[in-house]
Amino acid sequence: MGVYHAGSRAVQDRVGVREMADHVGRSVGQGIREVAAAFLAQQPLLVVGAAAAGRVWASPLAGAPGFVRATGPHRMSVTGGPLPSDPLATTLATPGTPVGTIALDPRTRRRMRLNGRLAPTARGFAIEADQVFANCPKYLQRRESYEIVADRRPGEPLRSTELTGAQAEFVAAADTFFLASVHAGGADASHRGGNPGFLRVDAPSELSWRDYPGNSMFLSLGNLAADPRAGLLLLDWTTGTALQLTGEAHTEFGPERRVRFTVREAIETPSALPLRWSAPEYSPANPDPAG
Repeated sequence: MGVYHAGSRAVQDRVGVREMADHVGRSVGQGIREVAAAFLAQQPLLVVGAAAAGRVWASPLAGAPGFVRATGPHRMSVTGGPLPSDPLATTLATPGTPVGTIALDPRTRRRMRLNGRLAPTARGFAIEADQVFANCPKYLQRRESYEIVADRRPGEPLRSTELTGAQAEFVAAADTFFLASVHAGGADASHRGGNPGFLRVDAPSELSWRDYPGNSMFLSLGNLAADPRAGLLLLDWTTGTALQLTGEAHTEFGPERRVRFTVREAIETPSALPLRWSAPEYSPANPDPAG
């Protein structure tokens, strides 16, 4: 299978960037290079995207550096897994599951994506890579340091079919979220960032965001063109609380591209992650969300 499927090609052609996408697509490989392996070994956070029970979710995994590592030229291994209450808990123990992952390092504004097929292991799971590539640092907020809060324990998940008032305020103040999407041949997890307000709450079950210019690959929007199911993950970078949303998304093409997301289910898990990050330094590439 090539880098792009019909959904991505349709978006590239609509925007007029197929030639640029072909150029950028040459950087996508199946192998984990030495520099990528070193990057993975330093990360305390990995976000995984996949489908489960007909819906698409993005889930956070955390651990001491080394919990994610390259264990072969095409293989990434993860020690541990999601919380038992996580919507992907069963999926990430199922052999052959298509998964997308993103390792994002706020300290260096670097990120790496690896998509492939899952294989359970005695200590967690591994992924045989189909696609491995890095992204530019655009729209990624710098957080200079983090600490692992050893005595932090996850709270009871709060489940609903739309956002509460407090959750709506949390979403509206976010500077980062993760987006999971799928297509017939696999899954993908990506990052979206901007100044607070870039992710808009239009109603308790309706969110939207402007699609800022990126690498012209349109992997996520291409997936949504082929299959509108999507999952969003928002993190409280101080308390470790995770807000997972699942629903459908579609892209509006006009003077500005805007993605609209309908919430079908929301899961808020207090203190889901043991990580406490420092305050953000916003990316100089972030547009004014009011603009």
